[in-house]
Amino acid sequence: MSFVPPPAGEVPPVSPLRRATLLCLAALTIMSGATIAPSLPALQAHFANHADSQLLSRLVLTLPALFIALCAPVAGAICDRFGRMGILMVSVLLYGLAGLSGLVADSLSAILAGRALLGVSVAGIMTSITALVGDYFSGREREKYMSQQSAFVSFGGVLFLIGGGWLADLHWRAPFAIYGVALILLPAALLYLKAPTHKARAVEVSPSSDTVPYLLLGTIFATGLLNSLTFYLIPTQLPFLIREIGVEQPRLTGLAIAGGNLMGALSSLFLYHRIRAKLGFAGVFAFCFIFMASGMFLISSANALTAILAATCVFGVGMGSLMPHLFSGAIQLAPQKMRGRISGGLTASIFTGQFLSPLASQPSSHYLGLSGCFAAAGLLLLLAASAALAAALRPLFSSPSRPILRQ
Repeated sequence: MSFVPPPAGEVPPVSPLRRATLLCLAALTIMSGATIAPSLPALQAHFANHADSQLLSRLVLTLPALFIALCAPVAGAICDRFGRMGILMVSVLLYGLAGLSGLVADSLSAILAGRALLGVSVAGIMTSITALVGDYFSGREREKYMSQQSAFVSFGGVLFLIGGGWLADLHWRAPFAIYGVALILLPAALLYLKAPTHKARAVEVSPSSDTVPYLLLGTIFATGLLNSLTFYLIPTQLPFLIREIGVEQPRLTGLAIAGGNLMGALSSLFLYHRIRAKLGFAGVFAFCFIFMASGMFLISSANALTAILAATCVFGVGMGSLMPHLFSGAIQLAPQKMRGRISGGLTASIFTGQFLSPLASQPSSHYLGLSGCFAAAGLLLLLAASAALAAALRPLFSSPSRPILRQ
């Protein structure tokens, strides 16, 4: 299965400054968690006297995801009802202030409160940006932009993880300073992002603007949840696995995690379009899940930092192609008047997986050990790859009454 080419439509060209602003704002989403991942062990040690500090220190990383998941559908409805720009500007401002609060918060509760507000802001940013991408770009140009955005976010993850690791060597609070970047981007957003004035283009999938392929959208949402559920084992559990094999420096932990993001960026830029053309819609899912499963199995058997770095790179090949595939597919399936809500639904599914990841992995790591936890995730991804491969070989979502997604 693959996508039907969208009907031709006149879309105003996107200026380089507007494109750059969109890309930089999209990169804020990876900062919501990745930046402070190398600080987790030191943060836990600082609050070691707090009850449940082991779990709560991991929730510092993933609590924003719960609030993103809860608020994204609301943000999507606001985008569709009142427009994209107001919620975007408020969200960018809140992001900077909430992120910087970690520099001064003097308790785990205060840190978690700031992280919750950060999640509210990311819900607004990610939903409004995704809806704007649907408004600004069309067809192949949209797919191209989505691959660029996924790569840019991944490159941002590399910089933020390495930078966060070096700052964590200075002090566990220091990585929180990076969130101030959002306040620097706010003037650019005010200058270069405007509500689109062109008329809505023809609906790209269905002849009726009220027709939405909910089964296919549900599959995309479920895939987004599974991707996050397994991916977030890396920032939440890998720092502790690396300590088990004798590596103590946070900057080396950041480097190991960043390797997967770097490979993900390269996969988004240079691999996604090739496999998309050859494998079709479901085939891309199968390809991505196979690489992601392989990466998890390799992490579970690694006993040296170099082996873990290689494993995260294998995982990144799959993840890097999966993310633009999810967003491009969801936007293409969304009627123009529902882009905000569908963007909010996809955002909610992705960040629900992020929030659930430590809640699921912590008991698993207790009973299976950290290595066993990664192996279990690999098995889950392998099962998903099998289902996607079956769908690629037999077009389950095609019917006389529903448009088939063709290349």
